[in-house]
Amino acid sequence: MFPVNYILFLQIIFLLFITPGTPRIVIVSQAVNYGVKKCIWTALGDISANTVQMVLVVFVIGELFSNNIQILNILKWLGIIYLFYLAYDIYNSKISNINEKKSYSKSIFSFYKDGFLVAGTSPKAWMFFPLIFPQFLDFNSNYYVQFLILMFTYISLDFLSLMAYAVAADKMVKWLKANPKTINTISACVLIIIALFIAITQNY
Repeated sequence: MFPVNYILFLQIIFLLFITPGTPRIVIVSQAVNYGVKKCIWTALGDISANTVQMVLVVFVIGELFSNNIQILNILKWLGIIYLFYLAYDIYNSKISNINEKKSYSKSIFSFYKDGFLVAGTSPKAWMFFPLIFPQFLDFNSNYYVQFLILMFTYISLDFLSLMAYAVAADKMVKWLKANPKTINTISACVLIIIALFIAITQNY
């Protein structure tokens, strides 16, 4: 069975991926300092951590969702609140200084570890997967296929977006410094619209 509101899921993660959050800032910094090829390992570390998070959320507490509709309703409203918080956080976020040069070299494992730890310890990621991800799964049917579709969609687009940031690092740095609020304002407004859409249309 296909995931619930798959197009909406794509819109949400697209906004998350184009926003210059911590993983994007890290990978841009590494692209500037070490080159794009090294960033492949950072991106792989990032999506590895996200995969672990998704598996834990869906298969460790998935049965709890299917047997307790009230929990889904609670998570729905927590997810809406989180989207409003994320919109506020994105709007008020500042672009870090990522032009500092490093003179030392890093191993492949070090790049992978950087990506894994940044994503794996991100409070936003641990809030996103339990609060938003389950909203697109129908736990009353076979949700394994739904999960695989959402997971591969998420990690594929996440990886591609990270590498796009790395490839366009020099231009991206200049653009973000010249227009630090434009992308944040647009993303925040669209997240608010999505939160309102979920509040009105998703019922259990």
